[in-house]
Amino acid sequence: MQISIKPAAVTYLKDHVNQDQRLFLALDDGSSKYSKLGGSCAIGNKYQLVVADEDDQDYALPLDNEAGFKLTTGDPETDYFGSGLTLDFKNASLALRDDSGILDGDVTLNKDAALPQNDAQRRDDMTKLGGKIC
Repeated sequence: MQISIKPAAVTYLKDHVNQDQRLFLALDDGSSKYSKLGGSCAIGNKYQLVVADEDDQDYALPLDNEAGFKLTTGDPETDYFGSGLTLDFKNASLALRDDSGILDGDVTLNKDAALPQNDAQRRDDMTKLGGKIC
């Protein structure tokens, strides 16, 4: 799978990601192990780039890019990708789009931090997020 990373996004990412780190393009709609946000109103339209030092087998599908980033994604994410996948940086935000239009105009960049396995801690995290989830 191919993704075009526009020059503005390349500059932004190079300022925030080390050359040897990995990037996972993951859903941020409550369905991935890295997602704290989301809910039924965000299914398939909220994404994040997760910065990690190690590979993650759940995010092992390569996203080839001309910028040379070690960028991968997971199988569930590909259900929402069309042809012409592009990442750009506009208006102080990363924007993900494909030929159908904008998939997410505010892709976040987050450090590798999987959700806690403890139900009480997850509930506490969701309570703190309040109105950011639906």
